[in-house]
Amino acid sequence: MSTVATTDPVLTPRQSTGISLRGRLQDALPKIVLAPSFVITLIFVYGFIVWTAYLSFTNSKTFPSYALTGARAYQRLWRWTFESDPPSSWYTSITNMAIFGFLYVGICLALGLFLAILLDQKIRGEGLLRPIFLYPMALSFIVTGVAWKWFLDPGLGLEQTLHHFGWTSFHFDWIKNKDFVIYTVVIAGVWQASGFVMAMFLAGLRGIDGEIMKAAQIDGASPFQLYRRIVIPLLRPIFLSAFIVLAHMAIKSYDLVVALTSGGPGGSAWLPSNFMYEYTFKRNEMAVGSASAIIMLMTISAIIVPYLYSELKEKAR
Repeated sequence: MSTVATTDPVLTPRQSTGISLRGRLQDALPKIVLAPSFVITLIFVYGFIVWTAYLSFTNSKTFPSYALTGARAYQRLWRWTFESDPPSSWYTSITNMAIFGFLYVGICLALGLFLAILLDQKIRGEGLLRPIFLYPMALSFIVTGVAWKWFLDPGLGLEQTLHHFGWTSFHFDWIKNKDFVIYTVVIAGVWQASGFVMAMFLAGLRGIDGEIMKAAQIDGASPFQLYRRIVIPLLRPIFLSAFIVLAHMAIKSYDLVVALTSGGPGGSAWLPSNFMYEYTFKRNEMAVGSASAIIMLMTISAIIVPYLYSELKEKAR
């Protein structure tokens, strides 16, 4: 009986060290690549958020002051909200934010869903219509604001054009009217964002299982019942995602207001972002501007944090 000697390969210390070093480099490479971005974000986003919050509790004017003076800036904003007569620019800003946010989000969701349902009917020219609806989202808010400013200006836009055609009784001066100027911001914002919402809903509609739809139709469901009881409930995640995106865009809107209305007559089109910029950089009230910025951040957080919590909780299940 012969015995075959087997020898296990023996790694030399040099080979073992080389493999170990290579593995460590491979494991560390993603961290090395992401480290600069992480540090930059940590400093220039979260660091400046903390710095802004600190300044809101100081008496900073033109330049930062690092001596804490309490919540005086927040108390001023509180008085300007509830105790100011006539209404302050801060009260006007938050009132405009409520009007703009409600109409902007609501109309974009309704119009986007309506357009998505129409395109989902496999109509002719869908490939042409989709880019047309999506094109406004490719434009910056500055371009959108300037274009709509020309269109709505009574001296050279829609009103003047209809006067040339003989309809001299037509008047549309909302962009010059302090009571209606905020609605022109809504019109421009909806025009830009509704196509993006349509694309989100269209993707959701195309992802619904066709067998569910056929089964409902066999059971005698009308088209209205089909969408009300099956399609729209299945689009709930899309509704939530679109709401988060639109609400975030509405709260931080600044350039659209400036390009379209230049703040409106007497600041009547201001949003909180316009108030923050005006008081921080023009009126030399850095503490007040910082406080308004923190309030904007808290508003966005109140919308996004519950959404993230629900998403993480759902994934955990």
